[in-house]
Amino acid sequence: MKCVVGIDLGSTTTKAVMLDENGQIVGKGITNSRSNYAVASAIARDEALTNTRFSLLDRALGRSENADAVEARALEADLLSAFRLELYLDELAYLEERVQALLQIWSPGPLRDSVTAATTELLADMQRTAPELFLGGVERKSDFFRDVAGQAFVQGAERVCGKSDVPFERLVGLFDRAILDVETRVQARDFGVLLPTAVARVAEARKVSPAVRAVLDQAARDAAAEPVEEVALAGTGYGRQTLPFPKEAVRSEILCHGRGAHRVFPGTRSVLDIGGQDTKAIQVDENGVVTSFQMNDRCAAGCGRYLGYIADELNLGLHELGPLALKATRMIRVNSTCTVFAGAELRERLALGQEREDILAGLHRAILLRAMSLLARSGGIENEFTFTGGVCKNPMATKLLKELVVENYGEHIQLNIHPDSIYMGALGAAMFALDDYNAGHPSLMPAVATAARSRPAPLFDASCA
Repeated sequence: MKCVVGIDLGSTTTKAVMLDENGQIVGKGITNSRSNYAVASAIARDEALTNTRFSLLDRALGRSENADAVEARALEADLLSAFRLELYLDELAYLEERVQALLQIWSPGPLRDSVTAATTELLADMQRTAPELFLGGVERKSDFFRDVAGQAFVQGAERVCGKSDVPFERLVGLFDRAILDVETRVQARDFGVLLPTAVARVAEARKVSPAVRAVLDQAARDAAAEPVEEVALAGTGYGRQTLPFPKEAVRSEILCHGRGAHRVFPGTRSVLDIGGQDTKAIQVDENGVVTSFQMNDRCAAGCGRYLGYIADELNLGLHELGPLALKATRMIRVNSTCTVFAGAELRERLALGQEREDILAGLHRAILLRAMSLLARSGGIENEFTFTGGVCKNPMATKLLKELVVENYGEHIQLNIHPDSIYMGALGAAMFALDDYNAGHPSLMPAVATAARSRPAPLFDASCA
């Protein structure tokens, strides 16, 4: 299979999308953006590559219509969850390694011994309960290991500290330091090894017949063995100028978001992208070509970074803010969305006895009001409207945006919010890469794969999106 790759390097997350020669999406990948942009690009690209392998698995399972193949194909969602579990367990083992290494440089004494015992117990519990986070049809809470493991670690720390004299802050501090090493590690994993492990786990849990197991095993081998050739690449995003790409492979994020949104929703005429550091209001024509746009021109106020500061102040994961804000019983008016004063205003309101759910609801509304102002300046909304960027995954943000669109433009406006809207920029970049390939002048990125790798890779570095 020949593929093109589009990479969107945002300030918070880096996304990658792979298209086949026919322009069909075959893989998506997402990772936290890092200070080393080559690492972030490589990991997102490799996650998309593994996701492409699952597309190949789907095709392999769909080649036969007999009863065993149909039963095997019905287990694809379970296989993906089990595969994610294997990736999580691998990251968890490395997290334990880094925590133990940090403990070894700690001065010997009773406190180190008690903290060592507590973390050993805590991490063993995380290992034991890991399947509960992925298997059995549970809802996926986050795309990132930091969020999933961080929540489990904090809950475990509260439990073990409650029955010992170990300071809670000591345990959480160990996690905060160790997770930096985990996130910046580029550890290639072999899809051809991990998927059979996932198959075995699902086959045992579902008690599948030997015939169905044989179908799954063969499909796994076929998906791992098929060559995937990357023939072109394009990059975009807030950090596009720092991408380790040739200049001709870097494209405007305005053009990429507009084109990606139009590809998924051809009726789109207006696009709102709220990312980590900027907000963009984009108008496109019937061909997806940008006709006008507006961006926040001062700071990160009203963007995802502001929500990140708020999450840090509340000691919450960014993915927890939206669901928590949905529980609000009243909307508290927020005076400022400046990131500099975010913590001070939040602490002041909490000190006044206001509920954090109500405060968060007000914060979300303030952000969306700024976004609506940008939309008005770009030309307003007259037709189909699409919401993209990382904040589109926040349920409170999407709820408020729908209300504000109806309030300002009427109920006739069709608002598009796709589960994969965060990938629109990367999709647009991939479409430009496909154009370059078809025109005979593609940009190839060997540096993306080589600059970031710290050790030889068996096959693929991956985490499914």
